[in-house]
This record gives sequence, structure tokens and C-alpha cells, in this order.
Amino acid sequence: MASGNSEHRRSLTATAVKLLIAGGFGVGKTTMVGSVSEVPPLRTEEVLTSASEGVDDLSGVERKTTTTVALDFGRITINPELILYLFGTPGQDRFWFMWDELAQGALGAVVLADTRRLESCFPAVDFFERRGLPFVVGVNCFDGAYRYGTEEVRAALDVDMSVPLLLCDARDKESTKQVLVTLIQHVMVNAELAASG
Repeated sequence: MASGNSEHRRSLTATAVKLLIAGGFGVGKTTMVGSVSEVPPLRTEEVLTSASEGVDDLSGVERKTTTTVALDFGRITINPELILYLFGTPGQDRFWFMWDELAQGALGAVVLADTRRLESCFPAVDFFERRGLPFVVGVNCFDGAYRYGTEEVRAALDVDMSVPLLLCDARDKESTKQVLVTLIQHVMVNAELAASG
């Protein structure tokens, strides 16, 4: 009986870490959250309708039929004391007002980039730079898209050398895990620098 109580007590003291998955419309945020979540992810996807014509830019993602209208949510239990909560942001301009709310309490973020539409991730990079929230850039390598090197993407995005940038496949659990591990390491380095500075 005591072991059951100690397990319950340990789960109540677990550290919850909030991480954001951000980027432009159709870049793979919903896919990334779903590829790694240990629970069925909460998705707020809706079918694109004619009402969004002229509002949502489908350039480069013409075959996309759904869109996230609020957020995506997933969870990863690292161990009983550490749980990661993943929040995927909506990508369209008309839902950016929600980013401030989603960013509250977040320790870091992944900015997903699509080299076919690199400009779609500029607002996410700007958002996290302005707030001083540590972030990494994950270049989601879509099938059939030209593969640019990380330094070419870094130059195009004009992100500081201290910001980790890596190629990934948002569909692949191991690839997504590597992006998240890189983010956690980056957050820890930033915390150490802040503590010593």
C-alpha cells in the first residue's frame, strides 16, 4: 500500500515542461505533435472551405484540405518526474492572436520551416526572438522538395549561430525526438547562461 502512495505522491510532484511547435500554415506542426505524442493528440483541425479563399494562402500546399483552428496538444512522459507538453500553434495569420496565450509558461519552441515556402516561418522566428524565448529551427524535409543545407537555410532565415538548426521529418518519431532533445539542450544552455550572467 505504501508503494502505491509513494507512486501517487511522485506523480503529483512531476515537473511539467511546456514546449511550442510553431511555424507557417501547412508546415507540419500537427504531424510533428502526432508523431511523438504518447497519447492520441488533441487536434483542432477543420476542413478548409470556400470561406477561407483569399484569406489563407495555399501557395505550395494546394492539396491541403484541413487546417488547425486553435491548437494541437500532445504529451511525452520522459520519466515519472518529467513530462513534456507539446502545443502546436495555428499557422494562419488570422489565428496568430492566440500565440501570446499559448506562449505563456513555455520554456522553448520549435520553429518548423518548409524550404518551399521559407517566408512562412519568418513570423514565428520574429515572435520568439522578440520574447527572448529559446527556440530551434527544424527544417521539415518534404518529399520531392529540394534539400538545402542547414547553413543555406540559416543564412536565408538570418538566425543567430547560437540557434540550433537541423533537418527533420515531422512524420518520423525518432526525427521529431531529436528535434525536441536539441530544444531541451538549448533551453538548458540558455538557463545556465542566464544564471551565470
